[in-house]
Amino acid sequence: MRKTDTWQDNREIISELKQKDSHFASIFDEHTMLDQQINQLEKDTVKHASREDEIEQMKRRKLHLKDEIYQIIDKNKLQSQAQHHTP
Repeated sequence: MRKTDTWQDNREIISELKQKDSHFASIFDEHTMLDQQINQLEKDTVKHASREDEIEQMKRRKLHLKDEIYQIIDKNKLQSQAQHHTP
């Protein structure tokens, strides 16, 4: 997968995976939830200062989830390509 790929670039496969793979759906939802929580905390400067460590942990978890999401997308793309190329 190219580093420039985004959720938008992969929206069809993401939608398909969310429907057929419950693990993918749960990590994708957790990633989305963490993203929203981090954004809210970072906007609130008082909370941000007092919860810096927690925010960093959330960011690390979110990055880990993103890596796992892209691994699943890549694997699914490869399987899909292999199925289309078999004689």
